[in-house]
Amino acid sequence: MKIVIFIALIFSLLSVSAQDLPAYQIYNSKGKKVSFEQMSKAANANELVLFGEFHNNPISHWLQLELTKRMYAQHSSHLQLGFEMFEQDQQTMLSAYLAGTIPSEKLKDTLRLWPNYATDYAPLVEFAKEKGLSCVASNIQRKYASLLFKKGRAALDTLPEQIKQQMVPLNFAFDTTLSQYQDMKQMGAHMGPGMGWRMVEAQAIKDATMAHFILHNPWRKPETVHLHFNGAYHSDFHQGIMWYVQKEFPSMRILTISTVSQDSILKLDPEHLGRADFIICVPTNMTTTH
Repeated sequence: MKIVIFIALIFSLLSVSAQDLPAYQIYNSKGKKVSFEQMSKAANANELVLFGEFHNNPISHWLQLELTKRMYAQHSSHLQLGFEMFEQDQQTMLSAYLAGTIPSEKLKDTLRLWPNYATDYAPLVEFAKEKGLSCVASNIQRKYASLLFKKGRAALDTLPEQIKQQMVPLNFAFDTTLSQYQDMKQMGAHMGPGMGWRMVEAQAIKDATMAHFILHNPWRKPETVHLHFNGAYHSDFHQGIMWYVQKEFPSMRILTISTVSQDSILKLDPEHLGRADFIICVPTNMTTTH
C-alpha cells in the first residue's frame, strides 16, 4: 500500500512540474478553467463558430487547426471554413486552388497573402483542400474600407457594381452603442472631429461584410456548419461579426472563441470575463509567428 501511495505521489509531482510553464489555458465566459475537449464539444453543437485569434500567436493557430479537425470528424463535408485573411476579390483564385486547378506557386504569386500565411493559415487551407471543404474569402478589400474611412460611406456609391458585389450592401446598419465600437471611437478621437466615428464605420463595414459572406456564399446549405477565423476584436463580447449575423438570423446558434494574453495564465483577469464563450489565455511573452 505504501508503494502505491509513493508512486501516486511521484506522478503528482511530475504533473505539477510539467505545468511550470503552461503554454495556454482555456476558460469559459465566467472564468472557469475548461479543456480543449469541452470547447470542441460545444463548438460542434453550433451552426457558426467565430474563432477570434491574435494574428501572430502560434497557440491560436495550432488550436484553430485542431478544432478544424475535430469539427470535420463530426460534420464531414458540411463543415465550411471562412477567413478574414482573404478578401472577396480573392475568392475565385482561392476556390481554384482548392479545386486543384492552379498550383500553390500561383496562389502565392497572385494573392495578397499575409506574411504569416505559410505557418499559420496554409495548414488550414491545405486541410480544406485535402478534405474537399469550401473556404470563404469573407473580408472586404482593405483599400475600400480605407476609402470609407477617408471620405465617408458616400464615396463607395460611385464604385463599379462588380466591386460593390464584393462587400455588404452599402445601406448596412451601424450600431454606435456597441462597447467595442465605443472603445474604438475613443482611440480615434485624437485624429480630428468626426474621425473617431469614421474609423469605427470602417471597422463596421469589415464586420458586416464578413457576416454577409458567412451567410451568403455559393456553398452554404441549410446543414452547413461554418468555422470562421478572424481577429478577436471582430467578435469579442459577442459583437462585431456576431451582431450582424444575429441581426439577419437571430435564431442561429453561434459560439465565440477569443484569445487574450496575461503575465500569468493561472486565473483569468476580470476584464476578460464575458469576452467570449471560450477564452484562450496565453502568456504575454509567448513567441510570435511574425
